[in-house]
Amino acid sequence: MRRLATILMLLVSASGCDGPPQTQGARPKTRTGAGGAASLTEARRGFATRLVARPAENEPAPAPPAGVFDLVRFDAPVGKLAAYLTPDPDDGRRHPAIVWITGGDCNSIGDVWSPGRPENDQTAAAYRRAGIVMMFPSLRGGNDNPGRREGFLGEVDDVSAAVDFLAKRPYVDPARIYLGGHSTGGTLVMLAAMSTDRLRAVFSFGPVDDVSGYPDDYLPFDTTNPREIQLRSPIRWLGSVRSPLFVFEGTVEPANLGSLQQMAAASQNPRIQFREVRGATHFSILAPVNQLLAEKVLADDGPSTRITITPQELEALGR
Repeated sequence: MRRLATILMLLVSASGCDGPPQTQGARPKTRTGAGGAASLTEARRGFATRLVARPAENEPAPAPPAGVFDLVRFDAPVGKLAAYLTPDPDDGRRHPAIVWITGGDCNSIGDVWSPGRPENDQTAAAYRRAGIVMMFPSLRGGNDNPGRREGFLGEVDDVSAAVDFLAKRPYVDPARIYLGGHSTGGTLVMLAAMSTDRLRAVFSFGPVDDVSGYPDDYLPFDTTNPREIQLRSPIRWLGSVRSPLFVFEGTVEPANLGSLQQMAAASQNPRIQFREVRGATHFSILAPVNQLLAEKVLADDGPSTRITITPQELEALGR
């Protein structure tokens, strides 16, 4: 996780604030999408992004410890992408599973097996410890993957491809696949929730409402074109969410609390729940809330999700 933590700190520094990047300038106020499109999927149809030159990373994903994760390749629209995947426990059962998208450089994967600090555990290890299958996909242009980074656009398709791959594993229950992510990963999983209904539930930690506030390194496209920004900004597409979506952020700086509050005020979609976690930051929120969610996922074994997260449950985490 050292590389991921370094990227996050650089991201904070580049944004000129003491925490995760906040959106700057005028925020979109409308609840409809770009060009009056009814859904994000419809708006993206036929759109060709204009990418700016970015050097390829070409660094293979590090080999994980044997028995903890397997390094696999899954089919995506741009070719075969790398991922870490929980090995088959070989117990003859189908298990709930979660695709997790890390923060910072969410196109690449690195050490997600070393223990994380309780105040900043970006490994989401609570799910793995609970016996939930985990998949950490690397996305287009990350590590030694084919394709180019698009910054929250084509990566949505890569996440969907990871879900498809996971659903075909013989030890995974295809009806109990969840999606989660933090920071930049939190923004991306919101967009994925707006693009597919195949997910049991989605957990987004600390996303932004408008991606124009991210540093240039995270926006490898023509940022002078408003439509490029609109198609990547979750606040424009809240009505498109098709799976139960839980959005979390801490109330203590550093935090993207303003983004959560902007989206909560704009949303009329009953599938989305916005939850402020008092006393937590953008980073310290992860360990306790993921532990709570892991317990909820294990108990969520009915025909459809019954997961609920009350303010009282979140309040109790800080006691």
